[in-house]
Order: sequence, then structure tokens, then C-alpha cells
Amino acid sequence: MRYQLIIEADKPHRRYFQDLWVYRELFWFLAWRDILVRYKQTVIGIAWSVIRPLLAMIVFTVVFGVLMGRAEGDPGQYAVVVYAAMLPWQFFANTFQEGANSLLTNAAMISKVYFPRLIVPTTSMIVSLIDFVISLVILAILMGVFRHVPPARVVLLPLFLALGMVTALGAAFWVSALNVKYRDFRYVVPFVVQFGLYISPVGFTSDLVPGNWRLLYSLNPMVGVIDGFRWCLLGADSAMYWPGVFLSLILSFLLFVSGVAFFRGMERDFADVI
Repeated sequence: MRYQLIIEADKPHRRYFQDLWVYRELFWFLAWRDILVRYKQTVIGIAWSVIRPLLAMIVFTVVFGVLMGRAEGDPGQYAVVVYAAMLPWQFFANTFQEGANSLLTNAAMISKVYFPRLIVPTTSMIVSLIDFVISLVILAILMGVFRHVPPARVVLLPLFLALGMVTALGAAFWVSALNVKYRDFRYVVPFVVQFGLYISPVGFTSDLVPGNWRLLYSLNPMVGVIDGFRWCLLGADSAMYWPGVFLSLILSFLLFVSGVAFFRGMERDFADVI
């Protein structure tokens, strides 16, 4: 099938998204390049994708589980609860951080060659997805060690992963576009990630939040994603607050759609500003 590529200052949405398909090989090329560069000249390489969530799990297990008494005499089981939440959070944090800086990282290419710029922050998700799969294998090993059998609804896990993708990409689209014009955002992003870690139910479970505050707490869209992961992986040990999940679903969708629209509105000036 032959394609006709029309370069315009502000393409209609239909033709723009057709170009995303036309440039799919560029998407995979940039994703593969990011995978190779991510751990280039590192001593232990891709093992960092395992070490980081494991260290975070140990810290949260010691602080919240042992010192604050949340483990209830079984730190091993609590470690599984924490690690099940670390998976979606690390996926979100990595995609968000890499996507936020992706346009500046690829400034030379953006200022010289035409292609749909939306490809650039989206490729950051592929590297995070590989880290996620590796961490998921480690979680399976931990669940085997502590004899924790996942329920049948584990098959629904990809749905919550997709929700996490939508949330991470929506946030990355917003901040990557803002980062081109206002370079202050590169200092804001690490703070947002660190702050978000502590207000998300990673080191604790959402049932600690008082019932009359649960819906308000779910305004953080990652709450529904993290609760969904635990619900799929831990079975009866993890209760689901469905109003919060539906709220997270709506907010994630709005974040993604508005992020794409904002990115498209700013995209025409990227080459001049960057």
C-alpha cells in the first residue's frame, strides 16, 4: 500500500495520526535505541531494573511493615504486598520521567527532520515495559517463595497495566511539551515523582485511608492502578474500592486525551523553540 506524505505546519488530526502509522518503523528504531542506551557502559546493566524496585520494597517493608507494625508478624507477605504496588508505580515513574525529557534529548533530530513528534515521548514507554516484565518475573519468584498463589482474576492484570500506560503517557505528553518552552519543568519532574510515591498506596494499602476520604484520595489516578494490581495478584488479601477505580479510569482518560490535544497544540513551535 502506498502512502502520500504531506508536510504542513498544522496537519488535520486524521492525517497526523495516519503519519503515526507511516512512521511506525521510526518508533521501533527509537525504542530500540533507548533500550541500548539505557544501560550502556553500566557494570551490571539491565540488573538495575531489578535492584531498584527490590531496594524500594526492602525500605518500605522495614519502615511501614516492621517499624510501624503493618506487617502483623509476617514481613514476607507484606513485602509481596509492597512489591505488587512497586511494579505499576515504577512503570509510571520511569515512563513519566523519560517521556518528560525525551523532546530535549532528541532536540537535534526534532529541529531538522519532520516526523510526528508524539512518537518521541511514547517510545519511553517501551523501555519501562521491559523493566516491568523483568520485575514481574521477580514478583512471581517472591510469591512462590512465600507460597502466595494468585487468584484466577490475575488474567485481568493487563487491563490495569493498560490503565497505567494511559496515565503515564498522558502525564508525559503534558510535561514534555511544557518542558520545551519552560525548562524549569525538568527540575519539577523528580519532585513530582518523589512526592507521588509517598501519596500513592505503595508502602501502605488504601484501606488505611478513612472511608469518607477514599473517593477524594482516588483523585490520584495511580491509586486505582495500584489497587487494581493488588486486587489481581493478591486475591482476598486485597479489597477493591470500585468507585475509586472508576474515578481513576475517567481521570486517566481525560489526562491522556487532554495531553494529546495540548501536545498537538504546542508541537508546531517545537523546532523553533527547542
